[in-house]
Amino acid sequence: MNGVITAIAVVKFVILLLGGGITYIAFKAYRRTGEDSLRILSIGFGVITLGALLTGVANQFFSVSLAHGVLINSVFVAFGLAVIMYSLHVQR
Repeated sequence: MNGVITAIAVVKFVILLLGGGITYIAFKAYRRTGEDSLRILSIGFGVITLGALLTGVANQFFSVSLAHGVLINSVFVAFGLAVIMYSLHVQR
């Protein structure tokens, strides 16, 4: 089980790096262009990244069960994807 826990921690860290990078790039593009859709897009990716971070921390440090962690992470991903979908429909 220790190998699985280590793998989860590594994958969560990779998600944090990649999600944080995408969030930063999208926000930087928003600042450059002023497009609201890019701001909303960065929020959506930020929500997904934050969910991965929080559920990883909850599982590792606060003994939240893996099933509950997956459920919480899924809620963050669903909400973040809804925000991203909305960002694709925002018009200037």
